[in-house]
Amino acid sequence: MSESGKVIAAYFASWSIYARAYNVIDIDSDKVTHILYAFANIKPDGEVFLGDSWADTDKHFEGDSWNDEKKNLYGNFKQLGLLKKKKKHFKVSLSIGGWSWSTNFPSVASKSDSRKKFVTSSIELLKDLGLDGLDIDWEYPQNEGDAKNYVKLLKELREALDEYSESQNHSHKLLLTAALPCGEEQYKKMKLKDMNKYLDLFILWPMILVDLAVDYYISKGVDEDKIVIGMPMYGRAFQNTNGFGSSYNGVGEGTWEQGVYDYKKLPRQNATEHFDEKAIASYSYSASDREFVTYDNPQVIIHKTDYVKHNNLRGVMFWELSGDFPTSHERSLLSAAYHGLGGKDAIDQTPNHRSFPDSIYENVRNGFE
Repeated sequence: MSESGKVIAAYFASWSIYARAYNVIDIDSDKVTHILYAFANIKPDGEVFLGDSWADTDKHFEGDSWNDEKKNLYGNFKQLGLLKKKKKHFKVSLSIGGWSWSTNFPSVASKSDSRKKFVTSSIELLKDLGLDGLDIDWEYPQNEGDAKNYVKLLKELREALDEYSESQNHSHKLLLTAALPCGEEQYKKMKLKDMNKYLDLFILWPMILVDLAVDYYISKGVDEDKIVIGMPMYGRAFQNTNGFGSSYNGVGEGTWEQGVYDYKKLPRQNATEHFDEKAIASYSYSASDREFVTYDNPQVIIHKTDYVKHNNLRGVMFWELSGDFPTSHERSLLSAAYHGLGGKDAIDQTPNHRSFPDSIYENVRNGFE
């Protein structure tokens, strides 16, 4: 087992515990190396705070006590802490921002005081929740000023993470990662060579012309073994169409939002799944419903993991776990990636962090013993 093996990262969405009925206990921690917890929000003054405190830290799951004498952590983060205790390679980072909560990034990153607030509040959350790192999801820097300020923010975060790690005598560093674009219009604005000094992983998402994006990132100074390519656990639907290469009108019902189906709901009833050898892409089409859905199936995932290995990239990421079949199912994308990358002996085994003596939560301080 390699401590610097392939990464299998996946976003766990705080809201998945509601209607989607997907909980931390449903995660196959043998097949995931890094959980990216979506999302924390940002106040205008730079303070980072949890997006849903009930789901994140308060909800009592089966077996949780209601008679605490001291302050204890509950919610999804307790469940993740228990998984970390059980699986020593299983790491958890807090993802900050996302599509809905990136509004304050430009202003916060532009000022020294608000950057400091961002950094200190992020580190406090990491210490309190017992995390292994921070993930920045700024969607997206718009200009030269944003790009320069992004580097400043990453530099200050990296320094603070290292300072805390050294104070705790950690044997390995805390992680700093970022979700970064595959779109040329966005990535050409980034100061990638400078960002490479501070980031442990560049998570490329969404998947648009990924090969061109990977080549560009590497050409601008990003280490190839820091690049993680994102993959969807959903499909996009197009209605009133005669199929591949035809026009369409409308995007379909979707599972939770219009035009987007959970992968585990695909192919749709009355639809036939196809694999395009030339495009290395899968899709389904229903002639009776005139609905076309494009998505990755296990066959596509195997091709993508081959691409990762052939190009010496670090690994893969999935958005997001509730959309997949259980890993015991033959169509599970997570399981396909795990086996495609080489299985247990090939994936990252860097140990997680277990010691957080400064946490405000008693059970985090005692390692959930």
